[in-house]
Amino acid sequence: MIAVFDIDGVLADARHREHHVTGRPKDWDAFFAAVGDDPVIEAGRRRLIDESTRHAVVLMSGRPERCRADTEAWLQRHGMGSPRLILRPDADRRPAAVLKADLVRQIGPPDEVAVVVDDDVTVVEHLAQLGYASELADGVG
Repeated sequence: MIAVFDIDGVLADARHREHHVTGRPKDWDAFFAAVGDDPVIEAGRRRLIDESTRHAVVLMSGRPERCRADTEAWLQRHGMGSPRLILRPDADRRPAAVLKADLVRQIGPPDEVAVVVDDDVTVVEHLAQLGYASELADGVG
């Protein structure tokens, strides 16, 4: 079985960089350039480590592929190892629920995915409609 975790809002606290995308124009480059500075969400990290004792862990994120090196370094620095990491293709602008449904389907069918943990209620509800065990992370704030 596989446990799937989102990163931002589940493992990483992105609030310090949200100011880059709350106004107009949105500065997505600055927003994603700061991923290496995210504090850890300790509850999410503990859950990931716990799930890794029972299941293979896969991380999926709406972060673009160009963030891979920074994301992998951040995971290592915060003791989360090197799980399989699936990121948004750089040119993909689909809504998170649509993107993540496709990403989870690539990971496996509902009977192979023990749980998907995400902080976006729209994503969680959409995955549940597709038959995946999904749960809303406690997150931060």
